[in-house]
Amino acid sequence: MDPEVVEQLLTRHRHDLIADLTPRERQVLALMAEGRDNATIAARLVITENAVHKHVGNIFAKLGLAPDDSGHRRVLAVLTYLSSSR
Repeated sequence: MDPEVVEQLLTRHRHDLIADLTPRERQVLALMAEGRDNATIAARLVITENAVHKHVGNIFAKLGLAPDDSGHRRVLAVLTYLSSSR
């Protein structure tokens, strides 16, 4: 298969995954992409750290990032977010 076609399919798939996130989950993910920790995200969005933790868990689930995935799920989520906005 043509590498360019594969890249387009993967990019479209990543975009679809991000589209499945709620607006609040996208806000949390955008702040994660800025390198913010949960406490900073909570303060910025005026929500509790527990709420941020739940949003992050939902983000991981919707992006298909299982706890046993190799690599760091937070980094993988951010990479998916960044590659979807190309």
